[in-house]
Amino acid sequence: MPPRRTPTARQERLGTELRKMREAAGLKATEAASLLGVNSVQISQIESGIAGVSEERLRRLAGHYACTDDELISALATMATERTRGWWEDYRGTLPHSFLDLSELEHHACHRWDVDFLHVPGLLQTADYAQALFSYVNPQFSDDEIQRWVDHRLKRRVIIERADPTPYEAVIHEAALRIKVGDNAGMRAQLDHILSLSESDHVTVRVIPFTVNGFGGAGSAMVYAGGPTPRLDTVVRDAPHGTVFVDAEAQLSHFRTLFRRVEEAAFGPERSRQFIHQLAKEL
Repeated sequence: MPPRRTPTARQERLGTELRKMREAAGLKATEAASLLGVNSVQISQIESGIAGVSEERLRRLAGHYACTDDELISALATMATERTRGWWEDYRGTLPHSFLDLSELEHHACHRWDVDFLHVPGLLQTADYAQALFSYVNPQFSDDEIQRWVDHRLKRRVIIERADPTPYEAVIHEAALRIKVGDNAGMRAQLDHILSLSESDHVTVRVIPFTVNGFGGAGSAMVYAGGPTPRLDTVVRDAPHGTVFVDAEAQLSHFRTLFRRVEEAAFGPERSRQFIHQLAKEL
């Protein structure tokens, strides 16, 4: 199989976890290659996500690395052997890679947490809200390009709309609910949409009001995608030069704690619903 030119974030994550496993065993790439009967270039390609790895080879590597975490090994084996071609592949070559990587990450996530301060989280956005937002942020784009971004964003909602939905929690600051990305009617429809979704058992929405004391924020918006084991969780954050996927264990622990602190500052689900309903009435 020829090397991949542009591995996905999920493929890169598999390689990263194998590299972490090797380094924890105190082995160099050349030593791992010798144990597997390949050359060090192949190990390097596997660990960078450029080349795939079979389940049999993955389990041999885990054995050589003395990894005893069966849950992790099984999850990595699934990542190595799955051949999912998701709906997001229809957008490859027309949207940024990070959009597709996020869609794939969401598809496989066991749970999703969102924190947002300036905008309604993507999974909760209406078509009109997304259209207004993308048009404002990218005024140089054609109508067709904007529509492609909107269509992709709406299709991402499948994870909370399908028959086996992903448990989803969103913490939204009052500012995001008051900023009128579109007009009054559009914002009212957006708030009503959030209220409708929050009636689902698998969707929890909490609001942080302006009046809360001792709230320092979370730096920026945050997407937290839970993996099949906590070690495979992923945090997605916006950075000045693009989207960043965070997978270091210390950072994941930090963001888990940060999410719970932000959540504690928010109203409970029912009071949040009442708050959003009141905001909608004011429009």
